[in-house]
Amino acid sequence: MSELFSPEWMCAYQAAWNADVALVNALAGFNSVIGYGFPDEPKPRGVLTVVQGQVMTAEKYTGQSLNWDLRATPQQWQRWMQQGIDMMGLSLAYLIGKLKFKVGDYQAMIKNPLMAAPFVRSFAVMHQCEPCKQLAL
Repeated sequence: MSELFSPEWMCAYQAAWNADVALVNALAGFNSVIGYGFPDEPKPRGVLTVVQGQVMTAEKYTGQSLNWDLRATPQQWQRWMQQGIDMMGLSLAYLIGKLKFKVGDYQAMIKNPLMAAPFVRSFAVMHQCEPCKQLAL
């Protein structure tokens, strides 16, 4: 498997996200640029651009303006990918600082039922990521 949040990994995440019809449909009116990375680094490693719920681009962070910037340790990301996370686990992770939002309003998102469930589901599709060979980013 490729390195977490590398261009290859982000490509695989894009494919897994877009293949999850329930996730795409739940986010049909959602447009956003989401960064993913580690808390001890100054910038995210990977970025998804979501348009109408579907990931249009998945790439390395190169200074894009972000709506969301999610950070956790590599070990924590791996745990969520292997074991999944539910709403309670997500709230706990945020409260104790295992999931950090450098950009974005967690409180507003989690209070919105139309956003909270798809947000949790976006973590669930991460475990499906395998390097995507057909696209070079």
